[in-house]
Amino acid sequence: MDSRTKRRLTAAELDALVLDALGVGMVSSEELTDGFANAVWRLGLEDGRDVVLKVSPPPDLKLLTYERDLLRTEAMVYQLAADADLPLAALLHAGFDDPLIGGDFLILSALDGVPWNRATVTPDQERVIRFELGACLARLHTIPGHGVFGYPYAGLTGRTWREAFLVMAGAILDDAVRYATRLPASIVEIAGLFHRNGPALDEIVVPRLVHFDIWPGNVFLRDGGIEALIDHERAFWGDPIADFVTPTIFGEIQGDDPMLVGYHDAGGGQGLFTHTTEVRVALYRAYLYLIMLVEEAPRQHPEEEYKQIRTLATEGLVRALEVLRRGR
Repeated sequence: MDSRTKRRLTAAELDALVLDALGVGMVSSEELTDGFANAVWRLGLEDGRDVVLKVSPPPDLKLLTYERDLLRTEAMVYQLAADADLPLAALLHAGFDDPLIGGDFLILSALDGVPWNRATVTPDQERVIRFELGACLARLHTIPGHGVFGYPYAGLTGRTWREAFLVMAGAILDDAVRYATRLPASIVEIAGLFHRNGPALDEIVVPRLVHFDIWPGNVFLRDGGIEALIDHERAFWGDPIADFVTPTIFGEIQGDDPMLVGYHDAGGGQGLFTHTTEVRVALYRAYLYLIMLVEEAPRQHPEEEYKQIRTLATEGLVRALEVLRRGR
């Protein structure tokens, strides 16, 4: 999708970037437009390899508060997940504050498969994929933090998960005020609902790595299975159950979902699903839909392209807030 956060680099600039980083020049380039924030290209190199280049938005561009140093978060995930037996691309190079572009970039090995949202799969294949995804999430959630919850690179952290989440939620509400985002409830009411339901978050005492962007477009498939999970830049340290929000975006997860079966089969979920589950999920859904609504202003998506997403996010936020009003 088109967005003002995406850089425009010439072929000469792309060639100079990979030559400096990998010592080999570029012979072809294709921009990959599915993402929403970073500019991404698939590059053919002189040595026969294909790689993917991700470039951060310009450093002087106004973004959401949590979006600070997103590619540094992604590089961190690749490094921490190296021993977790997860299907990932290989991180070939990470460049921070690079003088050639005045920002950050990553170079990754290219994938051969297709995003799940573009693949044609049978119902049986769908169940297999969801089971496998659940197992992947269980392995991801074995990666613990070191006493800090939240987004370390964005400075949105806390000593407890409740403290960190309320800081994160407060930041997106501040962004909503800054960008005059139209919401289905007042900022004061939404903030109050987050705080009133905050005690449900106290069950989470160990920070775990949460991807928080596992929608079908970020799951690559090959030969009927998962080739790789991608786009880890929105990861944070928190409650693993938050990772069941994005795979079921605009919907609800069912108890017989193969993803849950795969998660439990791989050893995940012990003590995670409790009497506070409904409230915690509603908090994370409300937070996600707020992000989707507020980010439209700084990115300036084309109106018609984003219209359906805005409508679905608004309806989802209304449902999540209703759960929080009831509380538990």
